[in-house]
Amino acid sequence: MSAGVVGKAIARVDGRAKVTGAARYAADAEVRGVAHGVLVMSTVARGRIVALDTRAAQAAPGVVDVYTHLTMPRLTVPAPTTGYFKRFVPMQDENIQHAGQPVAIVVARTLEEAQQAAVLVIVRYESQTPQVVLADGLGDAYVPAPGSDGTNDYVRGDTGAGLAAAGVIVDATYTTPLQHHNPLEPSVTVAAWSGDRLTVHESTQGISNTQNALMQALGVPRENVRVITPFVGGGFGAKGPVWPHTLLTAAVARLAGTPVKLVLTRAHTYTSHGHRAETHQTLRIGAARDGRLTAIEHVVTQPVSRSDELVFNSSEPTRMLYACPHVRSTQRAVRLDLPTASFVRSPEAATSHALESTLDELSHALQLDPVELRLRNWSAVNQETGAPHGSNFLRECYERGAAEFGWARRDPRPGSMRDRDGLIGWGMATAAHTAGGRPGAGAAVTISVEGTALIRSGTQDLGTGTYTVMQQIGAQVLGLPLHAVRFDLGDTNFPPAFASAASATVPGVGSGVVRAATTARGRVVALAVADPRSPLYGVEPARISTADGYLHVTGQPSRRVSYRSVLRRHGQPIEVTSDPAPAALGYSTGAVFVEVHVDPAIGRIRVRRVVGVFDPGRVLNRQTARSQAIGGAIWAIGFTLMEHTLIDPHLGRVVTPNLSGYLVPVNADVPDIEVGFIDRPDPSSPALGARGFGETPMTGVTAAIGNAVHHAIGKRIRDLPITQDKVIAALS
Repeated sequence: MSAGVVGKAIARVDGRAKVTGAARYAADAEVRGVAHGVLVMSTVARGRIVALDTRAAQAAPGVVDVYTHLTMPRLTVPAPTTGYFKRFVPMQDENIQHAGQPVAIVVARTLEEAQQAAVLVIVRYESQTPQVVLADGLGDAYVPAPGSDGTNDYVRGDTGAGLAAAGVIVDATYTTPLQHHNPLEPSVTVAAWSGDRLTVHESTQGISNTQNALMQALGVPRENVRVITPFVGGGFGAKGPVWPHTLLTAAVARLAGTPVKLVLTRAHTYTSHGHRAETHQTLRIGAARDGRLTAIEHVVTQPVSRSDELVFNSSEPTRMLYACPHVRSTQRAVRLDLPTASFVRSPEAATSHALESTLDELSHALQLDPVELRLRNWSAVNQETGAPHGSNFLRECYERGAAEFGWARRDPRPGSMRDRDGLIGWGMATAAHTAGGRPGAGAAVTISVEGTALIRSGTQDLGTGTYTVMQQIGAQVLGLPLHAVRFDLGDTNFPPAFASAASATVPGVGSGVVRAATTARGRVVALAVADPRSPLYGVEPARISTADGYLHVTGQPSRRVSYRSVLRRHGQPIEVTSDPAPAALGYSTGAVFVEVHVDPAIGRIRVRRVVGVFDPGRVLNRQTARSQAIGGAIWAIGFTLMEHTLIDPHLGRVVTPNLSGYLVPVNADVPDIEVGFIDRPDPSSPALGARGFGETPMTGVTAAIGNAVHHAIGKRIRDLPITQDKVIAALS
């Protein structure tokens, strides 16, 4: 292996292409003769279409055709296992299940002609009053059937007995609003048919999911569908599932007999590719007087659509994280006239926020430091399964994070810390998120006669650094310089991989690359020791090391031969493909500490400092890992202080479908963010000891901010976002 390739802060190998404009995203695909599609969306949230007039649109300049449920082919609803979560395909009948549902597609020669014609489509509806307010439906909540996370009513021990034995009990209700992902690049589909073969350029986090969904919807063999995604301009979960616009674009491209490009508008993204569902959460936590937890009851209620009952605000931290003998974690659903929800970066953030905030309330009730409370309930095992974690250095995260933040200087009394401009609050929380436990990925390694390596896998890079990290893994395992290795992705012609979601890419794709590269390296070693012309002839393969493009006898670096020499004498490339293997379930954790400043006159909150120390196993690239932690902290500032999607309660329409009404943090909202890592390999991870990490950091920062606000003002605000009006009301 090449020492030092993994672990360095290496700049992204695709960085230059991105900043110079050389990177080609889905909408940049050069497809000869492409026409442009524009969606016409429903303006009602519940009802049916009673009349459609497309004559003016069809007569407009440049229009190829206008497609509606009356002219579309019948499409099969893909199975949920393909990542298609909706249980219906729009434009198949007259029924409307949510506002912003596609009711027509206009295809024209240019985008401007398609946009102009789309406004000429006239649709009349027979509508009903929609139900879109979660609070109004709490009485109708029910526990859905088991889903991908298992049962939605998890029970461990006897919570009644645990609460009866508690010295202190805290009851709390927390709410989080409906939120949307807003990747810089909206979703894109470019579909082109050649006979019965379909090529799709797609902005997606899961090319294999897209391939499988298109195959099922259109009734064509899998090998006839190719999906290409070399670059993704952000996803955050929005592009993980497969959404109707992809299926519809492919279908109209076949009908029109011409390639079709469809780029969602920003407003269309708010109803076309999922959202983080609103939550209403009740918690009851009991503890002994020494702070040891005796029971946790956590009920999460969230909306689902009329056609599905998938819940995505999962409660793994409640079930897995802390040593508590009696736990009940219940997920409830309320059917509303809203689009299908989905996972949004750190799906566990909403439930983690409520859990970590209630633990802060418990620490005040016990008059016990919040860090000490968590240390006393640290667990070396997965509390849900009883299995030991591959590694768990969370205690070290608490201790190091507290030291770096200066936590010992905190006055625990709420409202006691001030500066001349206002109130100061310090808060902390645990960051924890599952990773892995997904189908994994295959990889293909080709070592050329020049001694360079090409590695391929059908994964995606949505901006997290997959290109770079997988190139590092390949170079490390093969023992080649980084510049002698190339990693290609984003094509279903490559070995299949799971979606870039659930923090599963590093454990899944990383282990696939390790398997293929290890086998390829072994074959080169076998050639070298079997060749009488080689200086390694006759040496036991186990005694051979590789580094910097050379094979050498361990302990005798001068007795060596280059990859290039071995492969040139062999006369042909070495080719190895590894099959996908499930990635073991991992759990990455950390401790986050936050300082806020509150201006009591106007209720303004400023996050002044964030310090996070994390345990993701082995850190593959300190630069990309640090970027993930900073990104998680920034998103958490938005999650806690500003982000919320407004739905008209009477019409069921999104009234903030843009970045002028849906607020996200800007530079002025973001302080210095200090990031540290324990950086010790997890022996259970086949990805060189690394676990998935991308979604972990956000899970701690949200509650840490809320806890800091409470420490500053002495009042607990349990309804997110914590806006200025709520602070003023709490202080009045």
